[in-house]
Amino acid sequence: MTGSTVAPFTADDYRARMERAARAAADAGLAGLLVAPGPDLVWLTGYAPTAITERLTLLVLAAGQDPVLVVPTLEAPDAAKAPGAPALTLRDWTDGKDPYAATAALLDATGHFGVSDNAWAMHLLGLQKALPGSSYASLTEALPMLRAVKDAAELELLAAAGAAADATYEEIRKVPFAGRRESDVARDLDGLLRRFGHAQVDFTIVASGPNGANPHHEVGDRIIERGDMVVLDFGGLKNGYGSDTSRTVHVGEPTEEERRVHDIVREAQEAGFRAVRPGAACQEVDRAARAVIADAGYGEYFIHRTGHGIGVTTHEPPYMIEGEEQPLVPGMCFSVEPGIYLPGRFGVRIEDIVTVTEDGGRRLNDTTRELVIVD
Repeated sequence: MTGSTVAPFTADDYRARMERAARAAADAGLAGLLVAPGPDLVWLTGYAPTAITERLTLLVLAAGQDPVLVVPTLEAPDAAKAPGAPALTLRDWTDGKDPYAATAALLDATGHFGVSDNAWAMHLLGLQKALPGSSYASLTEALPMLRAVKDAAELELLAAAGAAADATYEEIRKVPFAGRRESDVARDLDGLLRRFGHAQVDFTIVASGPNGANPHHEVGDRIIERGDMVVLDFGGLKNGYGSDTSRTVHVGEPTEEERRVHDIVREAQEAGFRAVRPGAACQEVDRAARAVIADAGYGEYFIHRTGHGIGVTTHEPPYMIEGEEQPLVPGMCFSVEPGIYLPGRFGVRIEDIVTVTEDGGRRLNDTTRELVIVD
């Protein structure tokens, strides 16, 4: 699976995504979508500028209109090579011209538009000046589920990324831990992810001993010791789609308490997974995992949400958190990653990527969730 290949997305695939996005915008009461360089633009068109500069690049989508990508003239040749380019019209502008006037001509002067979250404030302010009657909302607010439901090809890519992360874990279990720096093991993780096909590594958390009580510990030069619990959390992008998995290992024999805490987290992770089914609210996954930890007396030590979406980025909507009533839909992919963090002592986290199926859920990570002993 780590070496499997998937046919690249075609212009028709990108055309269908842009049409779907434009319809979703109209259904949400938006006049259209304005998409700047970043993950949304990659997902919609396959175009990722080699250099994101102060020059305006913006995809304009609206129901009933052909998609238009506004690009600087000097970037137009590269944009024309994007796999989704045949499904849209390129409109370039040259230095010295007003890109906001050129873009404004494509827009409803009094429309309410969804804007990708990473659009530059400078560009949004420029459009507001050109169209003082217009208004804007972030895509996370206006269309949080835009990229959430994956098609079969996307699911295959996510499964391949998950398998590569699994292969990485199987290999990292074989390396020495005791007497080495966290940064040494993190470097091993980075190299293994790349060996198994990742083009981009987003994070390699190695949190040993008391550092494990910090869920987002920054890898440092602490020497890993025998007797340490070590939280491993790593992932990135393979063929443009994300992996993200966590396992907790122990250097040498664990104490009874360490085994008990690990077992509680494993049971919580299983409960969160069992809660995955079409129609269930995202918060039900969080509630199921959290209840196990709370019932065991460690509720105050589970200090983050149970999960986040994953796709062309390693963190995106939907979020498995109390208050999120978005129903689960087949094709959604997200992490289920409960944890317990005991300040000054140790932490435990277990994480799988899960996709919603027609009758439940399917894990995209299959390595053991039992406590593994390393040297």
